[in-house]
Amino acid sequence: MIALHCRASFYRQEELQVEKVLELKHVAKTYDNGVKALKDASFSLYEGELISIIGPSGSGKSTLLRCINRMIDTTQGEIQFMGMDVTKADKKEIKEIRKNIGMIFQHYNLVYRLNVLENVLHGKLASYSTWKSALGMYKEEDVEKAAQLLDMLGLSDRLYTRCSDLSGGQKQRVGIARALLQDPKVLLCDEPIASLDPQSSKIIMEHLHMIAKKMKIPCIVNLHQVDVALRYSDRIIGMHQGEIVFEGTPAELNDAVIEKIYGVPVQELISKVEQVAEGEYA
Repeated sequence: MIALHCRASFYRQEELQVEKVLELKHVAKTYDNGVKALKDASFSLYEGELISIIGPSGSGKSTLLRCINRMIDTTQGEIQFMGMDVTKADKKEIKEIRKNIGMIFQHYNLVYRLNVLENVLHGKLASYSTWKSALGMYKEEDVEKAAQLLDMLGLSDRLYTRCSDLSGGQKQRVGIARALLQDPKVLLCDEPIASLDPQSSKIIMEHLHMIAKKMKIPCIVNLHQVDVALRYSDRIIGMHQGEIVFEGTPAELNDAVIEKIYGVPVQELISKVEQVAEGEYA
């Protein structure tokens, strides 16, 4: 068994009667080339919860997130969010849905010629006309909230720094602040620490954990790092070739389950991770 400290505690939603924020029912996605990226995916997300989705590249993790916010259409199934089926939403409804879903990306998706504060304010673009946003005519309350979020994320001294001058971890914190400025009901995080060093990764995951627990904004986080998933998650979903092959608490993720998710023995998986780490951080 991989010996790792597990910090997150799982709770029974039915006992605490916490709000169900999102529910997927038998979701599938087949691309035009015939690739079945998702097969019968079902799970629910609750208020205050952090769910990690793990699995090898090509297992369907990113496709799953893109289906939730309708960046791509599903082939079948339902996605219940805000009292509607996302898969059947029209253009107006999709716009409203996306206002309530914060996205955090592996490569940050920042405008590097702009400063930190300006990038965070882009989280409110959907609420402004094109000409007002182009001229930077934001409401004072939005500017104040953006500054407060950056302070919370440890970037109060970087408000007017160009994003091109930031480290990777700082860029990701700007991305988190931008997503939070939307006042989202859920955060979808697609490999948010894949490009970061271990210390920066720890900082990002600590912030996401705080957002879920203190701000009560549930997070779905796609990860490659099993140890990180064990440390921060309430629940873990394991995917293999488009299927959810595991859903449970960190304590339930044993060696046999990990081998089922990744299709290789645990020791071989650990060796691959160590080789990648040595190559990236040597």
